[in-house]
Parts: sequence; C-alpha cells; structure tokens
Amino acid sequence: MSTLFISDLHLSTERPEMNELFLDFLDKEATKADALYILGDLFEVWIGDDASVAEHDRVVKGLLRLTTSGIPVYVMHGNRDFLMGRGFEQASGCQLIPDPTIINPYGTPTLLMHGDTLCTDDVEYQRFRAQVRDPRWQQQMLALPAEQRAAIAKKYRNESREQSRQKAEEIMDVNPQAVERALHEHGVYHLIHGHTHRPGIHDFTLNGKPARRIVLGDWYERGSALVCISSGCWLQPYPLHR
Repeated sequence: MSTLFISDLHLSTERPEMNELFLDFLDKEATKADALYILGDLFEVWIGDDASVAEHDRVVKGLLRLTTSGIPVYVMHGNRDFLMGRGFEQASGCQLIPDPTIINPYGTPTLLMHGDTLCTDDVEYQRFRAQVRDPRWQQQMLALPAEQRAAIAKKYRNESREQSRQKAEEIMDVNPQAVERALHEHGVYHLIHGHTHRPGIHDFTLNGKPARRIVLGDWYERGSALVCISSGCWLQPYPLHR
C-alpha cells in the first residue's frame, strides 16, 4: 500500500480534460492507497461551499466515492480555494487539515504545507495572503451574493496572472531560510509542499542531519503525484492520454 500526495490541480469547468484525468486517478490509483493528501489548490477558484459544491459536482462526487470506500482523503487549503469549509467536507467526505500539518507516514515525521508561506521574498503576495486569510475578510466575502464573489475572484485571478508575469522567477520560489525555519520550528527533517509548480526532490543538510524537501507537481499539462511507500518516495506523472 502507498500514501499519495497531490497539489495544484486548479480544477475548473474550463479544463474538463483535467477533471476527467483526476476522476480517473481517484477511481484507479487512489483506490489502492492507504490515504490521499491534497495539499492545496484542488480547485482554480472556490467562492464558498454554497456556490462551488454544485459547480464542481462531479469532482466532489468522485471524492465522495473514494472516501465512502474507506480511503481517507485529507485536503489543505491553497491560495485559490481557501474558502472551502464544512459544506465541502460534508459533500465530499474529505477532511480539511490545517497548513501546516505534521504526519508520520511509515515512521518518518513529515511536515505538510501548501508552500505559499515559504515564498517570503514575494512581499506583495504575502500581504495579499494575510488579507484574504483574515476570518473577518472571509466572513464579509461569504456574505456577498455568489455572483459578486465570482466577479471578485475573477478580478483577483487576472491581477495575479499579470503580477506573476512581471515578477522574477526566483521571487516566486520558496526562500531557503524560510524552509529551514519551518523544519526547525516543527522539529522535523522532511517537508512536502506544492504551490511553486516546480516538482522535485531536494536533499540537503539541516543542523548537521540529512533533510529532504519534496515539491509536488501541478496538473496543467499532465497529472502528478508523490507516491510514498515504506521504502521510499517518488514523483509519478499521469499523462492526459494513457
């Protein structure tokens, strides 16, 4: 058996082929796992459970099939779907987990994060993140009509794309010192995160001990998962046409 980790699927009705790939992944690969962890940005946008559960009906039902079969699915908020709440949990059978979270797969204490808080060089983004993660801001947002929330979310996405084109690549990547601080603060030497869309396994030394940072891939041109078993982990691609 294995534990699977994915992130940055950015599922939307605008990319139906990726929705189908994810549903195929749930029905095949995920049914053979001990657990599935989704570390943020499962959806391109989530404007609230009252509106988005119905919009993503097939994906939510696919998750429910998996969880009903006995496979636990843990979901972390990303920077696109941070308004997922109790309604999503009830509809999908998934469990929302905080960012960060520590787990102990196969005896290895591991820190799980979405990864955006590690991009400390992007000061502009960190200010924006602090605003939209404020419970008061979220309460005000959820009180708006769904159409207005959708328009605000579209505006934010367009601004984010424009800003990303203007920023240097290294600014949008994780800060090495932020990675070391996170591991040190939580007393672990293994980290799994997404957000940067730069999949890879990075080995380094921390406090004189071997440490590892694994970055999950996105689901744009193909699917991607981290597969972990008792003897090790590897990044597994899932092409659109198999």
